[in-house]
This record gives sequence, C-alpha cells and structure tokens, in this order.
Amino acid sequence: MSASSEDILATAARWVAEGEQVAIATVVETWGSSPRPAGSRLVVTASGRMEGSVSGGCIEGAVADVAKQTMESGAPQLLDFGISDDRAWEVGLACGGKLKVFVEKLG
Repeated sequence: MSASSEDILATAARWVAEGEQVAIATVVETWGSSPRPAGSRLVVTASGRMEGSVSGGCIEGAVADVAKQTMESGAPQLLDFGISDDRAWEVGLACGGKLKVFVEKLG
C-alpha cells in the first residue's frame, strides 16, 4: 500500500460519502528505525476495507483492530509501539525503533 497522503484522505472522504464508518490512523512520532515516517496514514472501514500504511507486520494489524474499536466507541486513541532489536523483524520494525500512532473516527 503506497498511496500518497492526499490519496488516502480522498479515499477516506469517498468511503464516508458512501456511508461507511471510517477511522484514520496517523503516525505522529517515530524514534530509531521505522518503516513509515511521521505523517503516514492508514484508513480503515468497519466493513474491513483498508488503504495506506503506518508500519507493517503485526503493528498494522493491531492498528486496524484499534481502528475498529475507535469506530464503535468514537473515542480517539494514541498507540505507542516499541521493540528491541532482537524481536524487531518479527513485528515489522526493521531495526528496533518506536512509533506513536493516533487513531480517530471520521464522520
């Protein structure tokens, strides 16, 4: 998934206009190695559509799960992920690193 930030926002707006429940996740901070820079976005619908990327590996799945919770509750969440170099590849953070992802409901 390699769409630009504007494309991600356009996709999110289109899905909202189609009546989908939508949440957007945005990388707000990174430290060390991170697959995606701050500002990267992932948009998720309640029906399971996804566009964009905030990391990869199991972090992306965890963010998608939280996005679904956020759509249900309406409460935004700030997620904090970090991993040691030893386990980095297992979870999608190439050489350790940390990132924070803000998840909010749209519409």
